[in-house]
Amino acid sequence: MVGLIIALIIFNGVALKIKKRLSLVQMYHIWTFTIAFQTVFDVYIDFKYHGYWYFSKSVDWNSFIALIFLVPPVNVVFLNFFPYKKTLMKKIIYLATWEIALLLYEVITLLPEPWGYFHYGWWTLWHSLIVNPVLLMILLGYYKWMVKLEKRSTLASEFKY
Repeated sequence: MVGLIIALIIFNGVALKIKKRLSLVQMYHIWTFTIAFQTVFDVYIDFKYHGYWYFSKSVDWNSFIALIFLVPPVNVVFLNFFPYKKTLMKKIIYLATWEIALLLYEVITLLPEPWGYFHYGWWTLWHSLIVNPVLLMILLGYYKWMVKLEKRSTLASEFKY
């Protein structure tokens, strides 16, 4: 639990303190999308197939805290600093850097209590190595779609009156 609390303070602190390129509405959308997407993913990998779990194999309040307050601020920071208008190589380097950071963090969460709170069933670090970039690309695709919808709705509201 100590590791989770430290991670929550660091990740949420960074997400709140950084100079933001994302609007509050965009951060809200990313936060809710992350919770919904992670919940769907965890229902299968965690609860149905027992690939991994937080704290215990059953549903518990500690897992709820991790679900709501752990991954969303990380996604906000990821999207905030993403090099949208840079070269493909810079985007690949950015993704690779995040992948390394995510894998290192996952290794830390696997430490014994009180520092660690994440446990593997059949899931391994190799699964995360493959799945993390896909999840980051889904997040990025959602964000780009959301920005496009915002622009469309802004243009539509300008021409109504």
